[in-house]
Amino acid sequence: MNRILIACAAAAIFAASCTNPTPMDTPAELTQSAFSAPPQAKKVPHETAIHGLTLHDDYFWMRLSDAQKEAEQPDPQTQDVLDNLNAENAYRSEVMASTEGLQSALYDEIVGRIKQDDSSVPVKDNGYWYYTRYEEGKEYAVHCRKAESMEADEQVMLNVNEMAEGFAYYAIGGRSVSPDNRLLAFGVDTISRREYTLHIKDLATGELLEDQIPATTGGATWANDNRTLFYTKKDPVTLRSYRIFKHVLGTPADQDELVYEETDETFSCGVGKSKSNAYLMISSYSTVSTEWRVLEADNPNGEWRVIQPRERDLEYGVEHFEDHFYITTNRNAKNFKLVRTPLDATTYDHWEDVLAHRPETLLEGVELFRNYLVIEERTEGLTQLRVKSWDGARDFYLEFDDPAYMAYIGANPDFNTDRLRYGYTSMTTPSSVFEFDMTENTTELLKQAEVLGDDFDPNNYTSERIMVKARDGVEVPVSIVYRKGLEKNGANPFLLYAYGSYGYSMDAGFSSTRLSLLDRGFVYAIAHIRGGQEMGRHWYEDGKLFNKMNTFTDFIDCGQAMIDAGFTSSEHLYAMGGSAGGLLMGAVMNMAPELFNGIIAAVPFVDVINTMLDESIPLTTGEFDEWGNPKNKDYFDYMMQYSPYDNVEAKAYPHTLVTTGYWDSQVQYWEPQKWVAKLREYKTDDHLLIMYCNMETGHGGASGRFQRYKEVAMEYAFLFQLEGITE
Repeated sequence: MNRILIACAAAAIFAASCTNPTPMDTPAELTQSAFSAPPQAKKVPHETAIHGLTLHDDYFWMRLSDAQKEAEQPDPQTQDVLDNLNAENAYRSEVMASTEGLQSALYDEIVGRIKQDDSSVPVKDNGYWYYTRYEEGKEYAVHCRKAESMEADEQVMLNVNEMAEGFAYYAIGGRSVSPDNRLLAFGVDTISRREYTLHIKDLATGELLEDQIPATTGGATWANDNRTLFYTKKDPVTLRSYRIFKHVLGTPADQDELVYEETDETFSCGVGKSKSNAYLMISSYSTVSTEWRVLEADNPNGEWRVIQPRERDLEYGVEHFEDHFYITTNRNAKNFKLVRTPLDATTYDHWEDVLAHRPETLLEGVELFRNYLVIEERTEGLTQLRVKSWDGARDFYLEFDDPAYMAYIGANPDFNTDRLRYGYTSMTTPSSVFEFDMTENTTELLKQAEVLGDDFDPNNYTSERIMVKARDGVEVPVSIVYRKGLEKNGANPFLLYAYGSYGYSMDAGFSSTRLSLLDRGFVYAIAHIRGGQEMGRHWYEDGKLFNKMNTFTDFIDCGQAMIDAGFTSSEHLYAMGGSAGGLLMGAVMNMAPELFNGIIAAVPFVDVINTMLDESIPLTTGEFDEWGNPKNKDYFDYMMQYSPYDNVEAKAYPHTLVTTGYWDSQVQYWEPQKWVAKLREYKTDDHLLIMYCNMETGHGGASGRFQRYKEVAMEYAFLFQLEGITE
């Protein structure tokens, strides 16, 4: 999952908010009974027999097929679903009506910090400088390039503002320029289902070729002949990326040659190119296994060959440099290592260590240069960038000073440079792009994101990184940021965020949007719970499958630790997570509802059993190694311990805001819709329970640069409403 002058009203609110006000107690009138009766979804009995049990699901009817959603005229079931979603949206509007002015001001405040006529740092590739720029007041990017020098005339490749006219949603997929620099392949999604139609543009004439290829992943990879490209198609039902085709310009797409099909439904596949541009590469991947195929890019009609046949629990990634393939792998290396192998002898019996395995350090990636190897690694939860010359004469780390931060290797397409592009940000440092001369040891700041407005000063904020001892004795890192002068008196509103799945590490970066929380007295924190990979590969393995409960108990323990440290109290503690982080929210609501005053669950994966039983739903088969397959009784029994939907019961729950998108292909809208309906049926409290369904978007929300912040403003207003903060 992405993330001007301020209008007078917003500027006034922003200035007032910088006084770090003391929040009030939750207003007594903010109860469900103070508003109209919430929507009550109808109940239709539905039973699922499994492992000798009968599961009852009165809201199963809310699930629609793609055909039903896309039909011009809704059938009765579709109409019932739409009526319920519209009723939920109307109810949310009523409950939050008093915050409409605040939401508008927050939106203006957030957008007012963004430099609207901004541009990215240019990257030189194959003789052209490529960059993306934005125009004031426009929602979408303009993708450009200049030949040889930034002093040359600008060539606009794609002006997405013009392309998106008339569409409620518009997203560009991967962009790939042919080796002769003349043709641009790009994908377009106008539904928000992450299915892209490929187009080819002649950059010399500005004309679109007749070639159009639907239902792809959005990107394409050129062979070196400038007329053959390879792309990945999705299964029309499950959306699994499973077929690689070869297309020759000027030929009908329905005659494209299938060059690879991934028949194992737990695997997906994709196609790309080596940094050297010498090899085309197909990767097949599951949660625990990978397999790579390569083909000389000069010979697109040749035979693909496998680097190393797949084995369960064997993961590896491939890059090419001179007469070797360089491979990152977990073979006999839980935290991964780097090996190399001759081009004509690629199976693992030929692999030779370049960077040996280190139990305390996770190898996350490498960047190959003519004279240097750059390593992105993680130790004790923090990313390090290591520079090592091939001759062994130099081996050192770049230095970073913040207690919690994010550092990463940037865009470095040129083998022959000694300059490393890298990115850096912290919870108090805006996103920055640096260029480091690996020979001269000099660093140049190329760009730091501007935060507009006279009131922003990074010295007004402070960050901490503390270790929380979880109930089983494991120490969990928490990254915290707040405005200086804050007193740890137990009365501060506190938003705790986490994800905790797929081995995805949530690093501590900067957010200008978040300032709207901090300047109103909120503390913000990221809990680096198990299920991510912050502390190494074991951190991920200790938070998946039969260890998944660690993810939820870690979060609960981190929340309690924030109370114990005096930051906040249960009356002012809030939690937020999205997608698999929404699963986290649902689980902790069931397990420790008394710990939180409010919850924001964004596009939450909450109907775990039903979703993982249905292999026609996107992502299901590829995630058996993440959650387990409930057709196996052991996994079923374990998943039933935490599945949010299946564990809703008669008790008091926190104030809750749930968000979803009608066209979401990753977490279908009916999961949060069913969950909200069941919570309404069972909850015994008088707390707010509201849902917002964006009827035009999917998993990632609005496609425009600014439109997405309207939903952020709504989420913040929900928190402020609970805290009695009105401006």
